[in-house]
Amino acid sequence: MRAWWVDRPGPAGGSPGPLVFGERPDPVPGPGEILVRVSACGVCRTDLHLAEGDLAPRRHGVVPGHEAVGRVEALGPAATRFQPGDRVGIAWLRGTCGTCRFCRSGRENLCEAPRFTGWDDDGGYAELAVVREDFAYPIPEAFGDREAAPLLCSGIIGYRALQRAALPDGGRLGIYGFGGSAHLTAQLAMHRGASVYVMTRAPEARQLALDLGAVWAGGADEPPPEKLDAAILFAPVGTLVPPALAALDRGGTLAVAGIHLSDIPPLNYQEHLFQERQLRSVTANTRLDGEEFFRLAAEIPVRTTTVPYAFEDAARALADLAGDRITGAAVLEVGPAGGA
Repeated sequence: MRAWWVDRPGPAGGSPGPLVFGERPDPVPGPGEILVRVSACGVCRTDLHLAEGDLAPRRHGVVPGHEAVGRVEALGPAATRFQPGDRVGIAWLRGTCGTCRFCRSGRENLCEAPRFTGWDDDGGYAELAVVREDFAYPIPEAFGDREAAPLLCSGIIGYRALQRAALPDGGRLGIYGFGGSAHLTAQLAMHRGASVYVMTRAPEARQLALDLGAVWAGGADEPPPEKLDAAILFAPVGTLVPPALAALDRGGTLAVAGIHLSDIPPLNYQEHLFQERQLRSVTANTRLDGEEFFRLAAEIPVRTTTVPYAFEDAARALADLAGDRITGAAVLEVGPAGGA
């Protein structure tokens, strides 16, 4: 199969870049696994962190991509959940131990021995991929392959971040950074009657936010015109934490949604945390989060704004993401599309 893999982590726009394109042996599904022929794979900021070395590689030569959509090609021994031809998605969380105290208490996102797609095991920047059948998602018919791909991480993590932000129904939500995940999360919040305020440096992203229904959009660290009940930080920029906390009303919560964040500068207790403001992180997701999100996304339905890239242009897609040249979510067109 054709695939991209991480050779030497470094700047996405460098020469040579961190990704290598070539042929790899076709993967073989093991017990309880399915083989998926990938048609589309989203380009997530976590892929960028991995390629550039912000996330320490778990092994050399891993294939990135954890927003993969395709059709079941073959079943491993004892795999019965899907049939060949079924359309499925492969997400970031691809395995948990099932026995630690977190798994036993319904908090598998905090599992002590998790496995992640495109970090521990090969992902969707390839024509074929394997995944445990119990960690694959059926894709609702409401979405075509390209539209569904960003939902598998950007959408699911945005959904969990919204839960962690404790936004009251009809409340005021601030969103810092407006890329693949943020533009989906904003729609979830507005579906609940929220007023959404967006802070981001890209003028095109501010316009997309307004087009989707945000009541206000300003610069990355610009104070919103009124106090916020909740906020989510999607940009991996620690210097935005103090202004985001300062923008919260009494009792408000800031959720930090990324797996990587640059250093947070010192906080002033009175300005940033007093009056029961809260600062929370977001760690992966549970499968229940994913199932609930897909039901809600199909019901709304969520509108995904995508920028397609040919499979051969994965390195350019990562470089464009690093340079903030993508409005919405980048998606690799790996193989023939299917679905709605």
